[in-house]
Amino acid sequence: MKRLALFLLFHLLLFTGFAYGGPVRIAYLQSDVHQLPCWVAIDKKLFDKEGAKVEIAGIFKAGPELMSGFGAGAIDVGYVGIAPATTAVANRTARIVVLAEVNAEGSSVVVKRDGKVRAIPDLVGKSVAVPGYATVQDFLFRRALSKYGVSPEQVNIIVLKPPEMLGALRTDQIDGFIAWEPYPAKAITTGVGRTIATSRDIWKDHPCCVLAVDEKFLENHPEEARAVVRAHVKAIDFIMKHHEEAVKIAVKYTGMDEASIRLAMTNVKYTPVLSVEGEKEYVEYLTKMKYIKVDDVPAFVARFMRPGFIRDTAK
Repeated sequence: MKRLALFLLFHLLLFTGFAYGGPVRIAYLQSDVHQLPCWVAIDKKLFDKEGAKVEIAGIFKAGPELMSGFGAGAIDVGYVGIAPATTAVANRTARIVVLAEVNAEGSSVVVKRDGKVRAIPDLVGKSVAVPGYATVQDFLFRRALSKYGVSPEQVNIIVLKPPEMLGALRTDQIDGFIAWEPYPAKAITTGVGRTIATSRDIWKDHPCCVLAVDEKFLENHPEEARAVVRAHVKAIDFIMKHHEEAVKIAVKYTGMDEASIRLAMTNVKYTPVLSVEGEKEYVEYLTKMKYIKVDDVPAFVARFMRPGFIRDTAK
């Protein structure tokens, strides 16, 4: 009877959010519609309902900044791009593992609406902005160039932050850009730009943002990690079933107009299922470009990604 009482007490504490001594410190990226599952989970209190008491530990402008938070021990769970997460782990600046995907696809190559560029080959000799070298968007753009037999050296690839790209395109400082949503959508709804290729066209179902967790946190608080993942899965299910409300939540957290958000969401595939093969391809690219050094790609990905965590959590 005593053992039964302790068992029931443990589960009562777990599902009311008090099994862990403190809140789960969570972080996400600012104004990135890929982060919608996180915003839904916060807004609809799904983390609380699943037994994870969370506090916002940071809202970051870029993935590398968020990964620095992990490296400093200030974050337990983060919604972040697969690129900075992979780079940080490979370069040993953070110790995290990935438990779920957040979205696939969700980026586009955009050019001036009334310009002469009509397709990827037309970008030869032009200036194109990427959010950063070694980003998923950098890889996607180089992959698109390769598809048409264009060398990256034939294009002036520069780095700009996505919020700066629209103004640079409008004032002819650049001829095009590739960025994550909702920036491509905003370029279209403002009449400045048009899309010549989506990331779906370039690399269908490619991994983009992921749900990452600090290794020590996962080791010491596996039940809280499972609660976060359960909430994450339910948030994606909510987006699929309650599109209109999800749009409103995205508008609330990005501060962007509804028309841009609606268009942006058509270009994003929300999914919790990890793309292990996609990550292998990405690690091979980063290694080839000498951004990281990984000798055994399958072994690295096996340590980095935990595709069975969702399955085990659902049991």
